[in-house]
Amino acid sequence: MTDTQIMTMTDRAAARVKSLLGKATEKPLGLRIGITNTGCNGLSYTMDYASDQKPDDAVVAAGDITLLIDHDAVQFVAGTEMDWLEEGLQSRFTFENPNEKGRCGCGSSFHV
Repeated sequence: MTDTQIMTMTDRAAARVKSLLGKATEKPLGLRIGITNTGCNGLSYTMDYASDQKPDDAVVAAGDITLLIDHDAVQFVAGTEMDWLEEGLQSRFTFENPNEKGRCGCGSSFHV
């Protein structure tokens, strides 16, 4: 399944992902985005190098970057924009998700 509207990335996020993919020891197919049950609010985003494409992955082409969205995560991340934030001594990926109904105080977990 290919859908460019499931998730988008800002230019900052794309540059950071491209940098990370370029530093990987083995050439990954792209970046896998998923959701796990954890944290004080229930759900957290997961990211890892994708070495293969699963039959039910949603594939998002963001320029020359491929995002593979786990099938079970699609309903939770539809419409999400991924960004890269650098503030003072902190740097991290952020997710602006229209499906979120709440987020924990530290921002590491959310619920829908």
